[in-house]
Amino acid sequence: MTCILVVCTGNVCRSPIAEGLLRDTLRARLGEEAPSVSSAGTAGWEGSAAMPGSVAAAAERGVDISGHAARRLLPEHIGAADLVIAMSDEHRTAVMREVPEASGRTFTLKELVRLLEALPAADPLGDAQDTLSDRVRRADMLRLEGFTGNPLDDDIVDPLGLPLESYRAVAWELGEWCGRLVDGLFGMDQASSAPGVQGA
Repeated sequence: MTCILVVCTGNVCRSPIAEGLLRDTLRARLGEEAPSVSSAGTAGWEGSAAMPGSVAAAAERGVDISGHAARRLLPEHIGAADLVIAMSDEHRTAVMREVPEASGRTFTLKELVRLLEALPAADPLGDAQDTLSDRVRRADMLRLEGFTGNPLDDDIVDPLGLPLESYRAVAWELGEWCGRLVDGLFGMDQASSAPGVQGA
């Protein structure tokens, strides 16, 4: 099965929200064919629950992460992933330092979305559909050619220690970028893009 790994620092704030949002979005779009999604932290608080603010902010977006248990990022987690999505440049660098051969499939969330949106759109109804690995490989090729997007806005802010409103802002931002990521990887959702249908 295709696997996506989301990485932040403690695996208790950003990455649990992103994991839940991405998993639900993929399942809604692809059903049983959806890739598996997991998360870990470069300094993961092993076994800890997601922060209450993360749980509440995710729940407000219809995503239940109340059962989340944090884990520390290990080389085998990276090795098993077809795509590694970092919440910041710091995490992307940590992944590539830990497993250099994963550099071609490791991106910040915003970096990957911008790369995918710069490529010809994936056609979910086409005869020769790109796989997730195909799209990731093409995004990496574009990155190697010098595409930079907006490197000054690559990070998702860490809300740890901030009020609930900050967690809500992070969850909203992650929802927007995760939706665009799924579109970039698998093509636009035909239902939400049909005339007269409002997207979420």
